[in-house]
Amino acid sequence: MGVFEGQVALITGGGTGIGAAAARQFCAAGGKVVLMGRRAGPLEAVAAPLGGLAVPGDAADAADVRQALAAARSAFGGVDVLLANAGGSAPGSVVDTDDESWARAMRVNLDTAFVCARESMPELIARKGSIVIVSSLAGHFAGPHVVGYVTTKHALIGLTRSLARDYGPQGVRVNAVSPGWVRTDLADRQMAALMAKHKLPDLDAAYALVTRDVPLRRAASADEVAQAALFLASSQASMISGVSLLVDGGASAVDLPTLAFTH
Repeated sequence: MGVFEGQVALITGGGTGIGAAAARQFCAAGGKVVLMGRRAGPLEAVAAPLGGLAVPGDAADAADVRQALAAARSAFGGVDVLLANAGGSAPGSVVDTDDESWARAMRVNLDTAFVCARESMPELIARKGSIVIVSSLAGHFAGPHVVGYVTTKHALIGLTRSLARDYGPQGVRVNAVSPGWVRTDLADRQMAALMAKHKLPDLDAAYALVTRDVPLRRAASADEVAQAALFLASSQASMISGVSLLVDGGASAVDLPTLAFTH
């Protein structure tokens, strides 16, 4: 019997990357999935082979989230796990970020997790479920010229801790997973800009450059991050709540001022 036998997960951003990898792993461990995202095609491509549901919608829109929860109840009886994975890049320093860009960063990265947690919480309380929020290494440290991304990813860790404190007494565990570089389509596009800047021959060279000071010397795969997220969601982590698990190849262990002794 799989660790998620008889359980149901609502996964936002479920059509690609970490969300899609988590959906496959959750089902392989005996569970059922309901996938949310703004593009129907990728959602259906992941959900159909798994016997899951694809519910296109905006995870920051309460009505869309309620529709996904209703679909989960109708098809599978309810939801036990929320994986709040929806998000996106938000480039620009503070003087380069207008009100519209700031609001977009808040909606895509923070509002999605907040709204999904709020709307699913009554069901998670009833089923003693769990939430895993996908933050980032940028939720602990600041990258250059991404003020909206850094701010929202930090805020997601605050949201995680607040939810864990408020709803732990009712049996709901809430944790975050904070990846470093992950090889996804989104990161590949960022690597393309780096390739052009440094005249690098391919994506592998770009990933090698951005991870040259990471102890494991590589980016994570979507599957590796999904495994960490699903560990936190599982009964194997039954006494873990309110944490942000860094999945960064050791990047956060590096004392930056000592890099001069390495290079």
